[in-house]
Parts: sequence; C-alpha cells; structure tokens
Amino acid sequence: MAKYILALDQGTTSSRAILFGESGQPVATAQQEFPQIFPRPGWVEHNPLDIWRSQRDVARAVLDQRGVRAAEIAAIGITNQRETTIIWDRRTGEPVYNAIVWQCRRTAAMCDALKAEGYDRVIREKTGLVTDAYFSGTKVAWLLDNVPGVRRRAEAGELAFGTVDTWLLWNLSDGALHVTDVSNASRTLLYNIYTGDWDDDILAKLNIPRALLPEVRPSSEVYGECATHVLGASIPLAGIAGDQQAATFGQVAVKPGMAKNTYGTGSFVLMNTGETGIPSDSGLLTTILWQLGVDQPVIYALEGSIFVTGAAVQWLRDGLGIIQSAGEVESLAAQVDSAEGVYFVPAFVGLGAPSWDPYARGTLIGMTRGTTRAHIARATLDAIALQSYDVLETMRRDGNIELSALRVDGGASQNNLLMQIQADVLGVPVERPAVVETTALGASYLAGLAVGFWSCCDDLEDNWQLERTFEPRMSSAEREALLEGWRRAVERSQGWAQA
Repeated sequence: MAKYILALDQGTTSSRAILFGESGQPVATAQQEFPQIFPRPGWVEHNPLDIWRSQRDVARAVLDQRGVRAAEIAAIGITNQRETTIIWDRRTGEPVYNAIVWQCRRTAAMCDALKAEGYDRVIREKTGLVTDAYFSGTKVAWLLDNVPGVRRRAEAGELAFGTVDTWLLWNLSDGALHVTDVSNASRTLLYNIYTGDWDDDILAKLNIPRALLPEVRPSSEVYGECATHVLGASIPLAGIAGDQQAATFGQVAVKPGMAKNTYGTGSFVLMNTGETGIPSDSGLLTTILWQLGVDQPVIYALEGSIFVTGAAVQWLRDGLGIIQSAGEVESLAAQVDSAEGVYFVPAFVGLGAPSWDPYARGTLIGMTRGTTRAHIARATLDAIALQSYDVLETMRRDGNIELSALRVDGGASQNNLLMQIQADVLGVPVERPAVVETTALGASYLAGLAVGFWSCCDDLEDNWQLERTFEPRMSSAEREALLEGWRRAVERSQGWAQA
C-alpha cells in the first residue's frame, strides 16, 4: 500500500529529496550539493548531468534512509530552481552545453536591445514579465546563436529545451516525457500566460523554433511513469511547480488575497490573485501560480522580488563583525525597543520592486552619538520587514486586493522579533507554519492530489498547522511614522551610483 509522496526539490546549489506522509509531515530528507561553474564574471552555469545525478542519488538515499520500498511511493512531485535553461539531444539525452543558471547575466545586452526598440512592452503584455536576463527566453536564443550546430539541430527537431523540471522529468521517464507545467512555462519569457500557449510572435522575435519546446501541462496531473531502473519500481510522475509557486501551494495560499513571503538571502513575495492575471504598473511580475488539472482554471499571482534581506544580516556578521552568527541578530536587536530613528536601506545591488533602481546603494542613516550596534541590528530587521511592506502594499494597490494575513517561511522566518516587526508594519497577522519545508511540501501536494493521495484542497488546509501567529501591536500613528522615515531613507539611497 502506498504510504508516501516523494518530493524532489532541485535547487540552485543542491538537490534534495523529502518523503511526506499523509499528514503532510516530512519523514525523511536527503540532500546533496553539486558544483557551481563561473566561466567568466556574471556568467553562472551548472552541468546538467550533475543536476540529474545528484537528484537521482538523493531520491535513492531517502528511500534507503527510511527503509521504504519504491512500491510504497504513491507519486513523485518535482519543484525546481526556476528559469535555468537546458538543451539536450532527444535521442541520446546528452546536453549540448552546460545549463545556463537563472542568475547568469550573459544575455543582458540582448535584453537591452529589445528594450531599446520597445519590444519589452510586447513581452510584458503577453508574458507578465519584465525583459531581463533572469528569464529563460534569451538564454535559449544565446545557446542557438553561440553553440556550434545547435540551431541546425534544433530546427531539424533533434533537440529539446527545458527548464530543470523538464530535464528531470525526461530523465526520470527515460526520455518518454518532454513536458513542463504552466508555472515553469510562465517564467520562460516565451509563454503567453493569457492564451495558454507558447507565443509565436515572441518565438519569431527571438528566432526560437517551436519544435524545441516542451508540451505545457497542468501542475497537478499524472504525466507518466518513473522508469523502473531509477528507483526500482514504476511510480507515477504527477506534480510540477517552480520553487516559489510550490512554496505558495505548500503554504496552502489557495484563495485570492492570500500571500506568502519566503525569507532567504533575498525574499520572494507572491500574492494569489485567483483566476485573473493582473498587470502591474509598478514593476511587479504577473505570473502563473498553478493549474490543478486540465478541467481547472489557471491561477495567477503577483510576484515581487526583494534582493537583500537575509544577506543584510550576513553583512552585519561578515562585513561589520557586530554579530558572530546570524542567529545572534534577534537577541542583539531586542536590547532596544526601536531603532530610534536609524534606518538601513540594504541596496547593495540596487533596489527591486517597487523602486527598481539599479543605481541605489546601501544607506545607513539617522545615527547619533547614542547609536549602538543594537540599534543597527534593529534597523536591519526593520529593513527586511519594510521592504516586504513595500512589495505587499504595491500588490494591494495594483491588485485591489486586501491582504488578510501573511504566511511566512524560509530561514529568517524563525526570527520571532522580525516576524513581530513584520506584523506591526503590515497591520495584519503573520502566520508561521509548523512545517517549514513548504517548497517540497507544495510539490508533494500537487503530486498527491493528482493520484488521490489527498482528495482536495480542504485536506491540505486540514494538514496546514500553525506554529505561531504574530498579531500586530503597533499603533497606526507609530506605523505611519516608521513608514514615513523609511520612505525618506529609500529616497536618499536612490541614484547614488550615478553621482
């Protein structure tokens, strides 16, 4: 009898496999790092075979660790680093080049050229994305234009393109499946999120043959079977979502207005907008969250990326040396009741949404002779919460949707003081779940729904366990004063690199 769902969580620096039981609790985890490749400044690559082998090996390891037979696995779900681009031979499975990672900036000039002729507006209207080297489309074009023989072979139908989910699915199925889901397709710069198909106009503009592209399917569906030699049995391959969409589903943020924030090195904020893809006038991305079956509607989100959140705490440790470990920032910041007018804008690499200023730089302002390292630590936590406020307030305004609560995950979500500050500045409760492995959990939920391991989203709601709620305690006057000071600090950080 099937007792578990196996989630494959393929990330930028490591591959993980997690077994989940019916209650949604993780019962075993295995993880393996793989090499990062930096051919030149601004370029980031992975060996696709390293990705596949590390993911296969941890899948095997997690079963061995728990003593689970493959026959006890009801389904396999996949979640993945988004936008990373791979092209391989359809017959042999051999990659034509390394995977070009989402972080890679090699196609920035190509994106600048598209913007200069105004084509970025077309891309925005069709895909919901900004024209940036972050996304897959220009990476595909680069491979076709720069790797000898690849364009000819692609046009002859000999090659396959995919993001990491597609590459894993291909290998798990022994080459039987060339498939992606709507969430990953929506991150390629090539998929029209409103018509639900690859966009012929954009493909023509980037000179990408349609024959290269995978079939786009719902996020929760049985796509095929895992080849027996991979794990020892034929197991349904049944759920796919990009990592941030999977985390949102793992948080069971399934109703319009529900939002989650993942606090990592940076932060990703996604708000469910339901069956309507809402264009943003403020630099947010309109993206697809998921589709729960062919007869179900596509669900959309607004997404905002914050470049530096947890990295600001790392800077306190590594740059200033005022803490010895990231965990110390909470106790240090708690030594003062407030930052007492000190603001830290951690614009080390510019500002993302809603400011979108690549020339902004980090600013520490408002200090007096009485300022201590505790005030700087408190200002750092304030900055993480205030940047999240800026994105969520922009979402509320663009989407005309009121935020009822914020569900949180990621390493910094374990900082109780930060979560209280976040609730205070937002003026809504912040909810931290008991299960923090929300990305892998979301992939398992999508797979489990497809095979009937869970019957409906109500089951998932029942599984979702609240570890702690942080209720707002700050008065509206205090909140507005804090926000006004923050706005002034952000203004002073902007345009600095141009001076």
